[in-house]
Amino acid sequence: MIRRSLLTAAAVLGLAPPAHAGGEEDAASVSIAGVGLPVISGGRVRNYVFVSLRLHLARGADATAIRNKDAFFRDALVRAAHRTPFTVADDWTRLDDRAMAASLTQSAARIAGARQVARVEIVSQSPRRRTGMRAS
Repeated sequence: MIRRSLLTAAAVLGLAPPAHAGGEEDAASVSIAGVGLPVISGGRVRNYVFVSLRLHLARGADATAIRNKDAFFRDALVRAAHRTPFTVADDWTRLDDRAMAASLTQSAARIAGARQVARVEIVSQSPRRRTGMRAS
């Protein structure tokens, strides 16, 4: 009983933090899963890495419209990976996170419109072959 009175008094006096501040909307995100990208070294495909991504949208961006363009984002990433490989020099089991994110952020402006995607997060990388894949 005393605890309930203290909580009520704290809420009335404004000591308790608000449950959700008004005007601060959580930014939406769209997941892109399972894009297979090549690891190219010496002009040959050495491995494939399956990458899961998350697009963090800017405030006011329409998540449904961007989710409907999932295939365009996947296509842009695969084309960029073949044009300029995201290969890490000494490891054939992973790709360069920063290069992938930068490439997809640049393509997002063309696909979804300017300032719709705030940033790109690489959630996971899973190589097809995990052993014996180090460059000499």
